[in-house]
Amino acid sequence: MAAASRTDPGTRPGGAPGWLDHAAATPLHPAAREALLACLDDGWADPERRDPRSRHARALLDGAREAVAGTLGVGFAEVSFAGSATQATQLALLGTLRARHREGRRLVASAVEHSAVLHVGQRLVADGGDTVVVPVDGDGVVAPDAFLAACTPGTVAAALQAANGEVGCRQPLAAVGPALAERGVALHVDATALLPGELPDVAAWQPSTLTLDAAGWGGPAGVGVLVVRPGTRWQAPLPPDGREGGRVPGRSFLPAVVAAAAALLVTAPGQAALARRHAELTGRLRAELPRLVPDLVLHGPADPAARVPSLLSFSLLYVDAEALLLRLAARGVVVGSGSACVADSLEPSHVLSAMGTLTGGNLRLSLGWPSTAADVERLLAELPGAVAELRDEAGVTGL
Repeated sequence: MAAASRTDPGTRPGGAPGWLDHAAATPLHPAAREALLACLDDGWADPERRDPRSRHARALLDGAREAVAGTLGVGFAEVSFAGSATQATQLALLGTLRARHREGRRLVASAVEHSAVLHVGQRLVADGGDTVVVPVDGDGVVAPDAFLAACTPGTVAAALQAANGEVGCRQPLAAVGPALAERGVALHVDATALLPGELPDVAAWQPSTLTLDAAGWGGPAGVGVLVVRPGTRWQAPLPPDGREGGRVPGRSFLPAVVAAAAALLVTAPGQAALARRHAELTGRLRAELPRLVPDLVLHGPADPAARVPSLLSFSLLYVDAEALLLRLAARGVVVGSGSACVADSLEPSHVLSAMGTLTGGNLRLSLGWPSTAADVERLLAELPGAVAELRDEAGVTGL
């Protein structure tokens, strides 16, 4: 694999001050950028060919796969690279459903899963199958007993995310995974909201398939990781062409894959410290925002141990989210809103709707590897004034 810089993970990239929407897009880690540029010159050949250049490209691809597999604690042959985490998730579920269609055609998923999961469920229903969506509580967490009770005979696959990408709540995989394995139900885990360093021993959850997003650790957008565990009954839902173990057809963009692996290798040792830094920053926001801004509702668990440290979602009464986004952007602060699954949509979040909480005036903050205390302080300085201006313009001040 191309050499990667040992740049400090806390280094501020150019052009990103005030950016608090890393779930939508995040700057490349310097190690990823260096590896990407090097591989553009060095890894342009087709890894499936036999000439010397192509064999070198194969070595780069194998090195990237080995790096990702080693960091995740899984086998080399279990890892495939997809064009996105969404594609990886769809392939994971569709492949399981196809391989086991003679046993049953039921998928069980929590109501707050990524839209990629819910869309697979809708397709299954349209094709004559059955999808059961399990409700969540006010924090976005599914009850293990309710989830397991929904996995009645005929259920061949279940989807439960490691943590929600919008409100950050962690799901009870330790309670659900082993029980599903005993029943012979294949479990898919969407781990895109976690840093790889936050993953426990993957075997503890006993998933059949697992997906991650390279952008979550500073890699390029457009690289999803699909893990298919040993013994999993999985059949390619698309015509295979021999690439990526027959799981993902088409030639991947090798420089992006190598860049993703380089970023992971460099950031993995510091991910525990990064998680602590994010926890401090989001903890300050959770403490200060309700004090500074009236009629603000925080979403997700109050217990820091029950949520991922990088995410924070809240809603504001009497405020239009789109107007607030634009007002904050003009003040040098960029945040997200609407569903985290559709970054450019301001439709009410299906996650917040499932939680039964306030969906209007919603903002979603997501920290990344470059986030600093200055970003958070900038938001705390600008948000109260922006909200007050919009409420005053709407004539709702003092209500």
